[in-house]
Amino acid sequence: MENLNSILEPIQQTYKLPALAAAIVTSDGMRAIGAVGERKYGSGISVTVGDRFHLGSCTKAMSATLMGILVEAGTLQWRTTLAEAFPRLEMLPVYRQVTLEQLLLHQGGFPGPSQPWLTGKTVMEMHDLPGSSIQQQRYAYLELALQQPPAFPIGEYHYSNMGYVVAAAMAEQALGESWEDLITQKLFQPLGMTSAGFEPIASPDEVAEPWPHLRDTMTLELIPLEPQKDNPPLISPAGRVRCSLEDWGKFLSLHLQGELGSATLLQPKTLRKLHTAPLVEQENIQIGHYAFGWVVTEQDWTNGAALWHNGSNTLNYALVWVAPKRNLALMAVTNIDGELAYVGTNLAINRIHACV
Repeated sequence: MENLNSILEPIQQTYKLPALAAAIVTSDGMRAIGAVGERKYGSGISVTVGDRFHLGSCTKAMSATLMGILVEAGTLQWRTTLAEAFPRLEMLPVYRQVTLEQLLLHQGGFPGPSQPWLTGKTVMEMHDLPGSSIQQQRYAYLELALQQPPAFPIGEYHYSNMGYVVAAAMAEQALGESWEDLITQKLFQPLGMTSAGFEPIASPDEVAEPWPHLRDTMTLELIPLEPQKDNPPLISPAGRVRCSLEDWGKFLSLHLQGELGSATLLQPKTLRKLHTAPLVEQENIQIGHYAFGWVVTEQDWTNGAALWHNGSNTLNYALVWVAPKRNLALMAVTNIDGELAYVGTNLAINRIHACV
């Protein structure tokens, strides 16, 4: 396996990122990997290629893949509606025919990232919804959210974390288990993604994995590994998975295998559906750029249609590109967010693909 550190080191130093890691994956598995910098700025403790990084919204493709598994099993259908999934839940009539597919395509009418999840409630209050289990908290969220008028017309594309939370609740309702348990049992374990999880493994005083950071001009601020500093657990299906690059690569290899017709965990036709952005009519323009947890686009180096996504909890940043025509996936992560994290990870991707 090739080492990418010689590419990553100058980028990490130039953009003053606490840590920077990246990898190259094909349908056969990991091809190259590298990790430079520190887990915690100023600690002297280096990151490793086995460290877990926060993937933010890159989690969405994993949630959509889980839904594909459940559809193949007959547990849900892409056209399952909220009324069918929650027959006893009171909701505004406009939501009753919203489908699982629409939720995963950001067509459910829910508020975007810059808007409150619930009228009159802050993000911090999303940590404290009623219920002793995460399933109960998601259901409590549904009881409130589905009584609020849609922020956008149903069927239009508007990026929303909330849609993925509602989709996860549909799976929980059908099987009586939490999304966290379901994705672990049905996706992470079959793929051997042993590092994948939803919480930091370190206490606030330990440096067992990369710490998040904030940047005040050019000064780095350490952020404790505490639950209140991360996205609320409620949002995990939309953006809270942590894992190593090696394990993330196993997930990306599955998607490349699907394009080649060789996937086993899911049927290739299901994986190809997950990569397809259906056309929707919006303001007299046909829009078809968002698939199931992927933005569908094209670059000169991808040799055709490609998938990409980024992710952040405002303290970490992750970026992934999948180029099926090249049988190639590239990922880059850092434990800080902001413009320099965006530029640094994109530069890492560009320099890596130029060498492949």
